[in-house]
Amino acid sequence: MAAPPREYHPTTLTRDEAGEDRWALNFGPQHPATHTTLHLVMELDGERVVNVTQHIGYLHSGFEKLGEHLNYNQYVVVTDRMNYVSPIANNIAWHHACEKLFGLEITPRCKAIRTICAELGRIQDHLVCIGCSGLDLGGLTAFLYAFNDRETINDLFEELCGARFTVSYTRVGGLMQDLPPGWTDKVLHFIREIVPPMLADVNTLLTRNRIFVERTKGIGVINHDDAIDWSLTGPMARGSGVRRDLRKDEPYLCYADNWDGKGAPAVQFKVAVASGGDVYSRYLVRMEEVRQSCAIIEQVIAMLPDGPVNILPNEKATLPDKREIYFSIEGLIRHFEQVMTNRGFEPPIGEAYGANETANGELGFYLVSDGGNAAYRASCRPPSFINFQVYPKLLIGHQISDAVAVLNSINIIAAELDR
Repeated sequence: MAAPPREYHPTTLTRDEAGEDRWALNFGPQHPATHTTLHLVMELDGERVVNVTQHIGYLHSGFEKLGEHLNYNQYVVVTDRMNYVSPIANNIAWHHACEKLFGLEITPRCKAIRTICAELGRIQDHLVCIGCSGLDLGGLTAFLYAFNDRETINDLFEELCGARFTVSYTRVGGLMQDLPPGWTDKVLHFIREIVPPMLADVNTLLTRNRIFVERTKGIGVINHDDAIDWSLTGPMARGSGVRRDLRKDEPYLCYADNWDGKGAPAVQFKVAVASGGDVYSRYLVRMEEVRQSCAIIEQVIAMLPDGPVNILPNEKATLPDKREIYFSIEGLIRHFEQVMTNRGFEPPIGEAYGANETANGELGFYLVSDGGNAAYRASCRPPSFINFQVYPKLLIGHQISDAVAVLNSINIIAAELDR
């Protein structure tokens, strides 16, 4: 029978088999440098980390259980609270899985708008991580550059759907509403006039900064094969040379050929890959992904099709148009049945898994349907939960001062840890 784990306290002093002193240090759960609510217990030999124990569960909200009680549209508000740094990416991933379950093909315009929003969410997420790469090591200026321009994306989402943060923009078979007039022009101004100078400033401040390079290069290394064995995805995997990106390997939306049904080509972009497998490599991958996201958005806007954003009325899948609700009794009754009763959604009995390439990696939802208004089982594959498991491997052997740099390079979002 295995021995129970030792309980550590901030002032605990223990000895190993060789008689060497070992200090236990509690890092979190309310330390500002964790950027989120998690708890690390580090066993130290002087300032060298010899063991790390992770504790999660401080933000447990029952996300998966809620998926069994809210219908397929209502649950989108829960996904906003998972990765709250880029919530719109969660919306898109959730309804991507729902539409696979329902067997629905969304409209070309909806695909294009979702692609634009997904890439804005990727930029939104990466700017926080890039900015904090400097902030956690004592460089405030780069963080201010990145975080300030991220506010523009919040403004764009507010104009798009009325919310800056918890956007809840997607619906089964479509979107909450179409783009407002002039919105794409503002997006183009952002990716052409605002992002490039900001990236140039951050690049000048960090990329060749001797202190930043020495604090990140060779720190938190994981090689190509280990990254695969640990099921890492996103910048964590691509920073170790794993050329895996669902937008290329399992294309969806505008990343797939013939996405509009008329032979439109898939958007062109390069998968950002580095070979170092360290904190510095993951930083470089995120910097390049921001540039590639801007290129994707520009391509999609150039070929943005006209037409509806929601599929044709389907009483068992989509909500009626607002004009129907306001001006016809049939539309009002249908809306009431879908939202307020259990006679709305009627998906086929079966199961489906849908995944998107989000800022931190593969975000997937596995749905089991019994034909009811809500999923019989809704399970999430969150990238933070998978990536966080490798943290002790990355940190052990390094100094305690490296703990924050390694943690930020994983870009942990605690709400994805505690489902």
